[in-house]
Amino acid sequence: MSEPSPASAAFPLYSEITVRFRDMDALGHVNNAVYFTYMEVARTDYLHDLLPRREPLDLPIILGDIYCRFISPAYFGETLRVGVGISRFGNKSFDFVYQIDGGDGRLVARGHSTMVMYDYDKQQTIPVPPDFREKVLAFQGDWQPPSFD
Repeated sequence: MSEPSPASAAFPLYSEITVRFRDMDALGHVNNAVYFTYMEVARTDYLHDLLPRREPLDLPIILGDIYCRFISPAYFGETLRVGVGISRFGNKSFDFVYQIDGGDGRLVARGHSTMVMYDYDKQQTIPVPPDFREKVLAFQGDWQPPSFD
């Protein structure tokens, strides 16, 4: 039995993704590795307006860690909603949390990732820019991340 997606888990941004044939595995549902791509799509959508860039290397972040908890399978042709928000800021990093809901509203997966601010020219980590933090707080308002127990 799948857990229903709690109404209290509204996110600052949702990305809709239709499950493609190539996302499937031999068991007839979305392959576990593909969920990380779905989170990447939502994360990129979120960052699009907050971090100006012209080229991929203009995005001054790298992935430090990522986790996904699988709750129920997703299937070919289904439209998934991937909720995303920033749940924590550190000195040189910040965390995203994700929730993937199925077309019928069921909870499919939850996840989180740690992003590290990074200067590609100098090949070193950098502090989270204050203006980025301010943009995030303005965008998310008083949003509180859900508890994923």
